Amino acid sequence: MEYTNLLLEKNGAVAVLTINRPKALNALNSDTLAELSTVLDELGRDSSVKAVILTGSGEKAFVAGADISQMKDFNALEGRQFAQLGQATFRKLELLPQPVIAAINGFALGGGCELAMACDIRIAGENAKFGQPEVTLGLTAGFGGTQRLPRLVGTGLASELLFTGDIIDVQEAYRIGLVNHVYPVDTLMEEAQKLAKRIAGRAPAAVQLSKSAIQRGVNMDLDSAQAFEADAFGLTFSTQDQTEGCTAFVEKRKPAFQGK
Repeated sequence: MEYTNLLLEKNGAVAVLTINRPKALNALNSDTLAELSTVLDELGRDSSVKAVILTGSGEKAFVAGADISQMKDFNALEGRQFAQLGQATFRKLELLPQPVIAAINGFALGGGCELAMACDIRIAGENAKFGQPEVTLGLTAGFGGTQRLPRLVGTGLASELLFTGDIIDVQEAYRIGLVNHVYPVDTLMEEAQKLAKRIAGRAPAAVQLSKSAIQRGVNMDLDSAQAFEADAFGLTFSTQDQTEGCTAFVEKRKPAFQGK
């Protein structure tokens, strides 16, 4: 399927999804969010894809934010509906069966920061900048920023960023745990591919069950989350890959996972 604001490339077990509105610094409007929701459905159905890289076109921006030119004349109902569209799309991304790596180049502000936080892993180029500057526009974060940022960096740091609208550089983002790794801009996608291929080389069911246990369990009490984990652990014993992985370990050889 052809997309107007997105690019989707599949290379073996790794898919690269690019927000492709470089003239608008990849800002998210309703059409882009709708396309993103559709492509996520496509990826979720594609069992050949074992890992996804999400990035933005060009070196200036991953995603500079939601499209202010579209939002500026919203009434209260339209603003709420736009927030709900973004939230639903990002939640779909968060719950995608495959792990998603955000490869962040340049600005990840507002909706762009929120998009990155909905991914499982965030790696960034040395030029990356992060922030939730909505309050400088008289707005609040609307695509999950007030909820995911505290979960990732703690309530105090999140409150400071959300209340001030300050923009931080990549080293500060790394220090507070918002990104996993920082790389030179010209090697960012190479490093993202390396990580994605490493993940794709593991037993797919085990990886996907691990993701599900993380995403579901983080919002449960510990006892319920551990029960969910035990169920996931048990399910792996119904797969051929579990037999292969454990046998290969005992036989001191590399496992050959088949995704079964």
